Amino acid sequence: MNAQAVLWEPWRGGPAVHCFLCAHHCRIEPGARGRCSVRENREGRLETLVYGRAVAAAVDPIEKKPLFHFLPGTTSFSLAAVGCNFACLFCQNSDISQMPRDCSAIAGTDFPPNLVVDRAVAAGCASIAYTYTEPTVFFEYAEACMDLALAEGIKNVFVTNGYMTRQALERLQGKLHAANVDLKGFSDSFYRRVIGARLGPVKRSIALMVEMGIWVEVTTLLIPGYNDDEGEFRELAYFLASLSTDLPWHISRFHPSYRLLDVPPTPVATIERAAAIGREAGLNYVYTGNIPGHDGESTVCPRCGEVVINRFGFSIRHQNLNGNRCGNCGASLPLIGLEVRP
Repeated sequence: MNAQAVLWEPWRGGPAVHCFLCAHHCRIEPGARGRCSVRENREGRLETLVYGRAVAAAVDPIEKKPLFHFLPGTTSFSLAAVGCNFACLFCQNSDISQMPRDCSAIAGTDFPPNLVVDRAVAAGCASIAYTYTEPTVFFEYAEACMDLALAEGIKNVFVTNGYMTRQALERLQGKLHAANVDLKGFSDSFYRRVIGARLGPVKRSIALMVEMGIWVEVTTLLIPGYNDDEGEFRELAYFLASLSTDLPWHISRFHPSYRLLDVPPTPVATIERAAAIGREAGLNYVYTGNIPGHDGESTVCPRCGEVVINRFGFSIRHQNLNGNRCGNCGASLPLIGLEVRP
C-alpha cells in the first residue's frame, strides 16, 4: 500500500524532493526512489511504498533483539517491511532488506496497523519490535502501529542501524521506549566501504536517544579483518561509556553471510577480548552474542559479582532478583519493567 511519506520537502521548488528521514538526505527525481528503495517521488510528492505491508511478523523473546535490560523475560511482536538504507556486505537478512534494491519488487502481505496491534495483544506481547530490516525506512507504518500500541499499554522497540535524522527521532518522542542500535564499527572508512554510509550520524543518534530517555542497548558484530582492530573497539567502548556506564554493549560473533561468505567466523577469543576492553572502559554490562552457553550471556551485578539473570541464548534459565535489585547485595540495577514500586 502506498501512502504519503513524512519528513520531506520539495527540492528548490520541485519537481525533485529532498527526503530528510535519514542521514542520506536523498534528492529524489520524479519516478525515482531513495537509497532505501521504498520511498518514491510520484509527480513531486514523496510516497512510502510499504505502508501496511509486512514481509515478516513473529512473536520473539525480547532477548532476541537483543534487549537484555528492557522488559526481560517478555515477548515482543516483531514486524518488518522490505527495504533498508544500508547495503551491508554482511547483511544477515539480505533476502528482505535488499529485495527492492535487487529486483525493485515490493513484496509483503497487507497487514494494517490495527491488525498488528490486535495480534500483539492476542499473543500477550509486552512490546512491538520494528526489526529484521531497518524500521526507519518503514517509518510511517511503524509510527501508526506505535500510536495504537500506546493505547493498549504496549511498548515500542526499534532494532535499528541508527541512521535516522534528529527530526525523525523527535517525532517518536514518547512513542519509542527502547532501541537496540547496531553500531557496526568505529571507523568512517569501514562504514563507507562495507556499509555505504557514514559513522557520525549513528553516533549522534545513539547520543540523542540516550538524551531523550529512550532505553538504548548497542550491538556490534565483530568481523575478522574488517572491524576487529583492538584500538577501534577500545574507542567504541569508551564512546559508549561516555554516554552511560550502564549502557549495555552486545558483542556478537560473525558467521559467514551474504557477500562475505569467504570470511571465517569470529574467534571466540576475539569476542572475549573485546568484552574485557568494554569492562576496562567502565561499561557495567557487556555481553557476548552468537555463542550460546557462553558465560557472557548472563547479567552480573556490578557491585557484588552475583549472576542475577542466567541466560542460555535467548532464554532466561534462572534469576536472583528482588524486582530490579540484586538478590544478593540489594544493588539497584537498570532493568526496565522490573522496578519495585514504592
